[in-house]
Amino acid sequence: MKILLVDDARSVSILLASRLTSFGHEVCLAENGEVAFSKFREFAPDLVLMDIEMPVMDGFAATHLIRDFEASQQWAWTPIIFLTGANTTDNLVTAIEAGGDDLIAKTMPEAVLRAKMKAMARVAGLRQKLAQANLKLEELASRDGLTGLCNRRFMDLKTDASWAQACERGDGFAILMIDIDNFKKYNDHYGHQAGDDCLRSIARAIEAAVSASKFEHSFAARYGGEEFAVVMPGVSQSACEDMARGIVEAIRQCALPHEQNAGWGIVTASVGGCLVEHAQDGLVALFRAADQQLYQAKEQGRNCARCVTASGVAPSN
Repeated sequence: MKILLVDDARSVSILLASRLTSFGHEVCLAENGEVAFSKFREFAPDLVLMDIEMPVMDGFAATHLIRDFEASQQWAWTPIIFLTGANTTDNLVTAIEAGGDDLIAKTMPEAVLRAKMKAMARVAGLRQKLAQANLKLEELASRDGLTGLCNRRFMDLKTDASWAQACERGDGFAILMIDIDNFKKYNDHYGHQAGDDCLRSIARAIEAAVSASKFEHSFAARYGGEEFAVVMPGVSQSACEDMARGIVEAIRQCALPHEQNAGWGIVTASVGGCLVEHAQDGLVALFRAADQQLYQAKEQGRNCARCVTASGVAPSN
């Protein structure tokens, strides 16, 4: 385990650290609660061994800070065992109420310390597995089951967070709405299974186009049905237009047969985009404007993109 050992008595901490290291653990030392809290955030320990009485900040106050910090993190909980020279009932009760999980004497026998650390190592292993399982569940819950892109719920959450950051910084922000042309006719002609395969292929093409861009915070999502969205925080007008054109071309390059897509013979898509140069308010209006440009692209003849900015409309073929 990674163990954060907090004790103001240098001789005690060195001796205990030596014993813990001999058991195979990695030990980080802190001389008071204030230093412990700082090192806790940097070191990310599996276990904290916390002295109670220390200068600057005692162990109880440091534990309160750690628990408050963990409350703001996802899947965070670290066992905290208090170290004491007086293993009394009152100290144990106070330690538990302060947010600790156990109380042990600094002078405990070697065998007892080794047994305690084995038990904590098992807890640390279970914590890691639980955190991994929770992250996997969260990942599954955020993905569209058919295409693997972000689903609508996660897109809304992620977009709101990105928009808030852009508003704070005054960054640019763009939304692209993408619709597969004549997709109902595709389903009617080729069948719904083929329609699902088509959606998966188009999703991969869109995701590849977004991944190939230099905008690491941009992401693609399935908006609903045959409609997709790309959210692009912190981009310029030219970047928005380049992405829109790139997506239209990437879908053309898939060369998926579509006999009912008059004039093209392959699956194509229309893209509508809207950019604000400095995010301030009106995220819903931004989506509506992008959707309006998508409608205009359809009216223009499909298989093209239209992007609107504060300066007007820029057609992209």
